[in-house]
Amino acid sequence: MQSEYQVVETSSKLDSRELAKFLSKEGQLLLPLLDLVTQGQRAIDEVIDVMGRATIEAILTMSAEEVAGQRQQGKASERPYYWHGTQPGRVSLAERQLRVEKPRLRKRQSPPGEQAEVEIPAYEALRKDERLADRVLGILMRGVSTRHYRDVLPEMAEQVGVSKSQVSRENIDAGERLLQELAERDFTQHDLLVIYIDGMRFGEYLVVAAVGVDAGGHKHVLAIREGATENAEVVKSLLEELVVRGVKPGRRRLFVIDGAKALRVAIDQVYGANQPVQRCRQHKLRNVLGHLPKDQHDQARATLKAAWKLSEKEGLAKLRQSAEWLERQWPSAASSVREGLEEMFTVNRLNLPGSLRRCLCTTNLIDSTDSGVRQRTRRVTNWQSGSMALRWAAAGFVETEKNYRRIMGYQQLWMLKAALDEPLQDESFATERKCG
Repeated sequence: MQSEYQVVETSSKLDSRELAKFLSKEGQLLLPLLDLVTQGQRAIDEVIDVMGRATIEAILTMSAEEVAGQRQQGKASERPYYWHGTQPGRVSLAERQLRVEKPRLRKRQSPPGEQAEVEIPAYEALRKDERLADRVLGILMRGVSTRHYRDVLPEMAEQVGVSKSQVSRENIDAGERLLQELAERDFTQHDLLVIYIDGMRFGEYLVVAAVGVDAGGHKHVLAIREGATENAEVVKSLLEELVVRGVKPGRRRLFVIDGAKALRVAIDQVYGANQPVQRCRQHKLRNVLGHLPKDQHDQARATLKAAWKLSEKEGLAKLRQSAEWLERQWPSAASSVREGLEEMFTVNRLNLPGSLRRCLCTTNLIDSTDSGVRQRTRRVTNWQSGSMALRWAAAGFVETEKNYRRIMGYQQLWMLKAALDEPLQDESFATERKCG
């Protein structure tokens, strides 16, 4: 569904001037708006929506009157400032800039070398509105590329001179700001029980992301880092960053990963080998099927899914038996089944209900986030650098995070917390998992 954007026509300039004069004289109604605009930016959109350009020009006139007094032709004034006509100006709005006629004020006497022009407080407040970059970024996130910007907002681009290069610059600035804000998030007050780690590709660049789930079932984008999940140093750096920002190693958490050995190594190095790790079953299924002919896919899929529903002991026995049978004709498939087998049953070992197992046994939660990011970055085809990939990833993750809902089965998360809070019964378990 396409968004509609209001186009401000220049033909209304004369009428708006007359209305502005009237409003500035009968301006008691606008005084609260003048105060709000001068003090902050939150009233700008409300002002535009209610009365348009005429209101803005009236507010500028009233602001000038606060500085220099009312304009009185033919009468001398003792004020240090005087009116000096008007001049064209621009005010930044939500998705555009608006041309206005702003009053000019000058000093009656100014020392040599000092500027005689006097600023209009309300005009400066409107000009310093930094939301333009965020709004432009929001438009781009909804699928408008810079090269199609004029097609979506043609009148605006021609009227106020918003070029493709300006849109790109605004996008870079907003992306850098979002990336910095994401990197400064503090999670000290969040009891994170689950951490999902996965990577997604932007052209030839790969961004590793971590998404956490707290005890209330709420999801949080934790951090992103440019690099590969196969690189233990990249993942270790990401996890160490989380430690600094409040995700301390003091408690056990469930880590859900795609099976890359570098992830397991990094988790051990930063959080210790006693952390429960669940390998993604969807990744395991794809890996096993990739080593088998198509006529064997249905049987292998049914075997794996049935075994995962059993208790840890029974499921391990069934899959080891299946691996022995596969060994005769498809040894690579058998090796794929055995690799990391114990970590395929971590959620079973924690005795969690089925509603939680479905969310915690795969990386689907972070995969769906990746889908939202791809949807918002799909029009970008020329990934020029890793920093560009990070900026767009940050913007995509933050935007996708706004649509987060609580994890399925969040009502039973207290069971996971209880299991994680229990002291580790078998110290050899961590060694067994690591070796597997």
